Amino acid sequence: MTDQTRTTDSEIREQVRERYAQAARAAGSGCCGEQVGCDCGRGVFGAGLYTTESGEGAGGALPASLGCGVPTAVADLHEGETVLDLGSGAGADVLISARRVGPTGRVIGLDMTTEMLELAARNAAEAGVGNVEFLQGYLENIPLPDGGVDVVISNCVINLAADKDAVLAEAFRVLRPGGRLAVSDVVALEELDEATRADVAQWTGCVAGAITEERFAAALSAAGFTDVEIRHTHQVHDLAAAAIVRAGKPL
Repeated sequence: MTDQTRTTDSEIREQVRERYAQAARAAGSGCCGEQVGCDCGRGVFGAGLYTTESGEGAGGALPASLGCGVPTAVADLHEGETVLDLGSGAGADVLISARRVGPTGRVIGLDMTTEMLELAARNAAEAGVGNVEFLQGYLENIPLPDGGVDVVISNCVINLAADKDAVLAEAFRVLRPGGRLAVSDVVALEELDEATRADVAQWTGCVAGAITEERFAAALSAAGFTDVEIRHTHQVHDLAAAAIVRAGKPL
């Protein structure tokens, strides 16, 4: 990796951090950045994607959701499991998961944004949930040991990472053998032009960081995942769609 690449990755990370810090301070007043032309008005992002049932347990965290789907609806969570939420934001999916894995389970939220972590901790305290914890760190370098997680979830965050291969490799590493990944994310409907990708500011929106379904599947396979499934749920932009992505770590 060249010095220029490292600089670019750092710039992308800082743009994303600032965007979500602003969202945390606004306590969920926005969705994707207007600068990328995402359609926020039709309920394609955020709390409107959750039903009363699928959002049960999220409490005050749900209005601050910036996601593009409901990963907990397809993660098939069970009592006693350990769940890791990559880019946990205000904590909505962490709190929903905590209810499903029960007091013998554990849910870890990982986020790089101090403001989001503080908001998530407040939301968990208000909900009276004790089987959760929030860690500060990067998706490309998860601060957890190998093989300690049953399920990895995420909601429209891998799309924002500059190095998706590293993120997926880390998700694979922390999963136990037989564990699974179930995330909501944005996939590009076609290869994006270089001008769009070069605009670092657009990484804080829903399009510029997206890769195609084919490239996402290839990245998952390269990380070691099997049984890869990518299913579109709804279109979020002329060039991108939200999708459920599932895969497993072999025994």
